[in-house]
Amino acid sequence: MVIAVPDSKSDSQGNQEQKSGFVASCFEWVEALITALIAVMIFFVFLFRLNVMVNGDSMKPNYQDGYRVFVSCMDRNFKDGDVIAVDEGGTKLHKRLIKRIIATGGQTVNIDFKAGVVYINGKALDESRYIQNGITKDQYDVQFPQTVPAGHVFVLGDNRTISEDSRFSDVGMIDCRYIIGKIPFLLSPFSGFNAK
Repeated sequence: MVIAVPDSKSDSQGNQEQKSGFVASCFEWVEALITALIAVMIFFVFLFRLNVMVNGDSMKPNYQDGYRVFVSCMDRNFKDGDVIAVDEGGTKLHKRLIKRIIATGGQTVNIDFKAGVVYINGKALDESRYIQNGITKDQYDVQFPQTVPAGHVFVLGDNRTISEDSRFSDVGMIDCRYIIGKIPFLLSPFSGFNAK
């Protein structure tokens, strides 16, 4: 009868291989988690943002205080009627703004404050899609007409009586580099994919 004696070298070698396999597996998991984290950060910084909330009543009746909005950072082709989020550094107010684009670079804005009508390049702007026409009656410290410089936009809030917008020198024309993105729809309360 032969009794097999375990080889202590092969046993310790097996344990060592098992430990190194576990360590390699841990490194693979950490690598996968870091890659996923970087992908998520790129997704939420460069493609869209979900952390933007309406602050105040300047965009009533379409955007109420406390509403959470979806901001698309991909489409940089801004046009009249787009609702945008502006970074804190984009104005002298030093706060994030949500406003509606009224005019883009090269367009001339004039406002008849008695009639409450906004004119773009001499034509009355039809704003009936998102607010009642003829409500822009409050003039502030910016004189009109104004021509929008290239790479900038002229913005107004939907609630024209209280909105701090391009009619104020502290806001003025918004440099497009400070626009976070367009707001295509509300996240909370969700009302569909077509924002006004």
